[in-house]
Amino acid sequence: MGTRPEVRVDAVPTEAAVPGAEFCRAHVLFLIDELCRKGGAEVALLNTVRWLPAKRFRCSVITFRMDPELPLLAQFPCPVKLLPLTCVYDWNAIKRGVQLAGFIRRERVDIVHTFFPSADLWGGMVARLSGRPIVISSRRDMGIMRQAKHRIGYRILAPNFDKVLTVSEEVRRFSMEEDRLAPSKVRTLYNAVDPARIPATVDTGEVRRRLGVSEACRVIASVGNLRRIKGFDVLVRAAAMVCREFPETVLAIAGGADPAEPQYRRELEKLSSECGIAANVKFLGPVENVEAVLRASDAFCLLSRSEGFSNALLEAMACGIPCVATRVGGNGEALGNGSSGFLVESEDHEAAAAQICRLLRDKKLAQSMGERGQKAIGERFTPEVTIGQLVEIYDTLLAARM
Repeated sequence: MGTRPEVRVDAVPTEAAVPGAEFCRAHVLFLIDELCRKGGAEVALLNTVRWLPAKRFRCSVITFRMDPELPLLAQFPCPVKLLPLTCVYDWNAIKRGVQLAGFIRRERVDIVHTFFPSADLWGGMVARLSGRPIVISSRRDMGIMRQAKHRIGYRILAPNFDKVLTVSEEVRRFSMEEDRLAPSKVRTLYNAVDPARIPATVDTGEVRRRLGVSEACRVIASVGNLRRIKGFDVLVRAAAMVCREFPETVLAIAGGADPAEPQYRRELEKLSSECGIAANVKFLGPVENVEAVLRASDAFCLLSRSEGFSNALLEAMACGIPCVATRVGGNGEALGNGSSGFLVESEDHEAAAAQICRLLRDKKLAQSMGERGQKAIGERFTPEVTIGQLVEIYDTLLAARM
């Protein structure tokens, strides 16, 4: 990992410095705690910046921690700046707050849209004190990153937000109860997946050869960074049971090790050996063209212990493969409570294995579930639907401010 440069937000050339620059478009500043890995929130942010109509909005991104070697950074079509911040209640935080407020005023930011606790609480407060923008918070999980100080902060600063956008109805319910938010202030805005990114045809044989998997194998795919919260250990136990009936089954896990839990992959490898399926489990690491892997698979399995709303689940549905997922967060909302796949309880590897085997036995059932998943994507989870709703929210708040 390279050295992380300090890019001062008050030292970057801006449109304001260009003679005749026009600010007819609303300026949306996205604040996110970090851009150090390719996770669900990072992908959702990238997609939002990509999909917002450029004729209506200009975007900027500021993050407090950044891995400059992260490939995702090169895909942003707008400026991405680093404002180094490790603590939100020291003298450095005051200095950074002055810089951020200056950027907001100088760049005529109309909307500050925040992701994660430091951006929500510290960044939202600085934005409000700057005197200009609308403040919107995106809530993307069931509070798994929160500490006691965050729980208190979210309640105290609840009036600071003009709107709170939640990634699922379950997260909306949690946010209203935990943060004591008025229902009128909170709206669900689902993730989306672009069907145009899904390959119409895939050479399954070629993909499987690259994976070292024969045509005769049944492939169960899972996607996500290797974190305990994602329940990959439960999935390995489920795969061991599946392999008793279908010995040639391969579990293909696409996702890199999480820097916060580097030992977890080793634990999974050890568990695979203990369960006697070390040869059946393939850790693919980060995969850029994950859609090809999904299209070459027989089923998708997501056994998270907690989830806001899974991008990986949407991608699997868009690829037309049936899913097995835990009944947590927004998984049931994505799957239509069982229309596009099976829901099982968290930690229940036996139930997961039973449903995977059911799909492997019944190709007609698997195909119909996959088709219903693709239909749901086209109706509910496309960029047109999601960005249309976000633009409506932005426009309503901007009109109310005038």
